[in-house]
Parts: sequence; C-alpha cells; structure tokens
Amino acid sequence: MQNGVMENIINKIRADFKANADEEIKKSAQRFFKEGIKTYGMKTAVADTIAKKYWQEVKDLDKQGIFTLCEELFASGYQEEFNAPCIWLPKMVEQFDPGDIQIFEKWIDKYVDNWAKCDTFCNHTVGDFIMKFPNKINELKKWAKSKNRWMKRAGAVTLIVPARKGLFLKDIFEIADILLLDPDDLVQKGYGWMLKAASQAHQKEVLRFVTERKDRMPRTALRYAIEKMPPAMRKIAMS
Repeated sequence: MQNGVMENIINKIRADFKANADEEIKKSAQRFFKEGIKTYGMKTAVADTIAKKYWQEVKDLDKQGIFTLCEELFASGYQEEFNAPCIWLPKMVEQFDPGDIQIFEKWIDKYVDNWAKCDTFCNHTVGDFIMKFPNKINELKKWAKSKNRWMKRAGAVTLIVPARKGLFLKDIFEIADILLLDPDDLVQKGYGWMLKAASQAHQKEVLRFVTERKDRMPRTALRYAIEKMPPAMRKIAMS
C-alpha cells in the first residue's frame, strides 16, 4: 500500500516540477556552476513551494518510507528534486537516531555533485542532526579527510548553523586544520564560510586562529573567514 502511495507522490511532484519549468531560468542557472547541472529551471521559491505542498502528503508515512522517497528524488540528479527532501528532512529531527549519520554519508557520497546540493543538504539536515547528537561530530572530521571533494566540503558546511549559535568551536578549528591546505577552492570556501559563521560568536578566537595560520592558509579561505570582521581586524589578518 505504502509503495503505491510513494510512487504516486513521486509522479505528482515530478509533474509539478515539469509544469513549472522555465527554459530561460534553466539556462541562467548554469552560470553558477563550473560543472553542468541537471535542472528543470525555476526559481528556488517556486521549487520550495512545491516541496512544502507535498510534505502534507509525505509527513504521515513512516520514517523508512520518507527516507526511501528522499533517496528516489536524490537519485534523479535534478536540483529541484534534490532540494525537496532538504525541505522535508529538517521537519523530522525528532525521528532521527544516531545511526542515520551513515545514511546521510551515503547520500552525500552518491548523490551530491555540486556545491548547492552539498550546502542545501548539510546546512540544515545534517547540521540539525549534529546538534541533536553532538557525540557524532567526529564523523565530520572523517569526512574532511575524504577524497571526495563534496564530502570534504560537507565536513565543514554542516557546522554553519551550529557555528552561528556559538557551538563546537574546538571541533570547527580541528576541521579547519584538516582542510587548511586543501587545493580545491570549493573546499577552501566551505571551511572559510564555517570560520566566518563561528566568528559571529567567537570573533577574537577566530581572528587568532587565522592570524596564526595566515602564511599557510589559502587566500580564498582567509578572505571568507574574516569577511564579517571589523576593518581593523581584517587588516591584522591580511597584513
């Protein structure tokens, strides 16, 4: 019974995405990515509205059923289909259990193929998970040592929201150190963004961290890390 319901939801959400596709938006979306992307072509607000509409049909399924639906959408490769579960999953935090980190890791490894998918999934779904199960934060340090660029970025951007709340500073510095010399600019931007988020609650500590490493830290990461600091602090870091 549930399989039939899930198939029906998948078919309807895809029909809605196709009905709202815009060829001009599809063309313009490509300019934000070095790699080609698969997209129907619509404004994020439109895609989010469709995803929220279908949450009303999805929310009463059991957790495994919802996770199966999410994976089906992730697997299509479409940006909009990937984003829909990223709207749903944060609404399920109460149902998360510690073992779900292995599922999230598999999804990142298999289905994330650009920075937008990485950030959309990790900022809230995985970030909310880590705030619920802080003892799982060492998993992020393992991700930071991965050969997969998106897994490395995920290890950092998962902590954006917790960092803004002043959480996990020691772990944030550990992850930044693991990624410090990574040559990939999208990994550098990821951990630089993490440090910038941490600076909202721990400005002096982040300044000290980057100043001690400024001779080695790539300029891309450094600029991201200090972006929200006052001019005098930025001058110290860049001198």
